[in-house]
Amino acid sequence: MTSATTHAARAARGTVTEGRSPEELRDLVSHWGAELELAPAETIVEWAAATFGERFCVTSSMGDAVLAHLASRVVPGIDVVFLDTGYHFVETLGTRDAVEATLPVNLRTITPEQSVAEQDATEGKDLFRTDPDRCCALRKVAPLQRALADYDAWATGLRRAETHARVIAPVIGWDAKKQKVKVSPLARWSDEQVEAYIAEHHVLVNPLVYDGYPSIGCAPCTRRVAPGDDARSGRWAGTGKTECGIHI
Repeated sequence: MTSATTHAARAARGTVTEGRSPEELRDLVSHWGAELELAPAETIVEWAAATFGERFCVTSSMGDAVLAHLASRVVPGIDVVFLDTGYHFVETLGTRDAVEATLPVNLRTITPEQSVAEQDATEGKDLFRTDPDRCCALRKVAPLQRALADYDAWATGLRRAETHARVIAPVIGWDAKKQKVKVSPLARWSDEQVEAYIAEHHVLVNPLVYDGYPSIGCAPCTRRVAPGDDARSGRWAGTGKTECGIHI
């Protein structure tokens, strides 16, 4: 990281800027996508913070705090957005609370428009079982869409090593559905790199990871994974569903 870039990134956080047009945002992706493809994760976050200022945030599902930790080192006070679906494991909520208590971030918890009880009343009980795609749309996709209205760019912890569907995930990409710049600083990281970062920086990890849950979603739709199986095979097990809709 260069001191000049770091200073610019931190200075930008103190400036509230108007949102750019979709055309301007797409132009940034076209110009910087290839330029930053091989850049270190810290440099990618620096660029995003310096480019978008307060209109850049980090999202986290709280499987671990790697991205939140890395981003907070580069831009202390950065917004970290967490979607509380109402169905999370208690360990996931505990990890969120620990991140808020121990890292220099501004943690924003986003909730769906309806509580679980209200959704049961309008959509039928246990929508996650009868129509998991709609449940994800109501409790994940729509709330994130609303939250991102405040931002031009958002960072995700998405990595190419996670699933076959993510092997072409760009470091800097254009999310046409959300009309936002999608930044994936860890896209090129291997599982070993993640583990090394966690060990070096003593990063918070959701305790469920060490209890057979390498990929953690909502409690009713997440199962333990047998050793050697695909890390995301415990998500929506037996349904054929592999993504909640946020990344597709």
